[in-house]
Amino acid sequence: MRMRIGCRLEYRLTQATPFIAMLNVHYSRFGDLERADYLVTSPSVPLESYRDGFGNWCTRMVAPAGNFTLSTDGIFRDTGLPDPTAPDATQQPVQDLPFETLIYLLGSRYCDTDLLSEEAWRLFEATPPGWVRVQAICDFVHKTVSFDYMQASATRTASQTLAGRQGVCRDFAHLAIALCRCMNIPARYCTGYLSELGEPAPHAPDDFAAWMEVYLDDRWWVFDPRNNSRRLGRILIARGRDASDVPLTQTFGPNTLTKFDVWTTDAGEGPIEALVKCN
Repeated sequence: MRMRIGCRLEYRLTQATPFIAMLNVHYSRFGDLERADYLVTSPSVPLESYRDGFGNWCTRMVAPAGNFTLSTDGIFRDTGLPDPTAPDATQQPVQDLPFETLIYLLGSRYCDTDLLSEEAWRLFEATPPGWVRVQAICDFVHKTVSFDYMQASATRTASQTLAGRQGVCRDFAHLAIALCRCMNIPARYCTGYLSELGEPAPHAPDDFAAWMEVYLDDRWWVFDPRNNSRRLGRILIARGRDASDVPLTQTFGPNTLTKFDVWTTDAGEGPIEALVKCN
C-alpha cells in the first residue's frame, strides 16, 4: 500500500518563539519512506535535530514573529496488512521483564495509576492475564468512554476520563495504558498517522491519532482503545510514557494555531508498479 502522508500547521506569533517539533515518521519506519517527510518551515529558519530519551526524532528552531508554517509531505510504503494479532500472547511476571520496560509500569503525568489501581483490579482481576486481559481493558474503555472532539482537554488525566466518560483518542489511550500498568502490564503511549483506507465511508477528516503498545511475550503489540479494531495504514511518529512526552509541537511563548491539516491518502501506484502493469 502506497500512501501520501503529511501535515501543515500554521501559527500566528507575537514575538520570536522557540519551537520543538516532533512531526517526522519514527526511525523504526524510516526505511518504509519512498519520499522522506522532511520538515519545511515558512519562512525558512535554521533547524537543529536530535533524538530525545525515547529515541524520537525532534527538531528545534526559533520562529520569527508573524505568520509561521510547519509542514511535512512524504510517500510511505506500508504492507497493507492490519495490525498484527497474537491472542495467545502471555503476560510476563514483573521480575522477568526486561529492564527497559519497567518505566512503562509506573504512573506518569496523565496515567495516574495510584488513583486507578483498586478499580483496575476490581474490573480485571478475573480475566486471564495476557492478550485476553489487554483486550478486555480495551473493550471496557471503548464501551465506557464517548468520543467527542468538542470535549478535548490538554490537562485531562486517565482517572478524570473514567469519571467523566468522554474524551478524544489520547484520553482513550491514557486510560487503557493506566489500567494496563495497574495490572502489571507495561504499556506506552504512541502517536502518529492512522489512515481511513479500508474503512467504510463516511470518513472523518484526517488527523493525528493516539494508541498504545503493550509488552507481551517478549515484544510490543499495538492496541487501539479508541477504535478497538485492527487497522490498516498505522504509521508511528513517536512513543513515550504518555502525551506529555510526545507533543507534536511544543512552543515556548504565546502563539495562536490558525490552521491544522493532516493527510493520509492513497498515493496510487509508483513508477515501478505502473511500468510493470503497462507491460
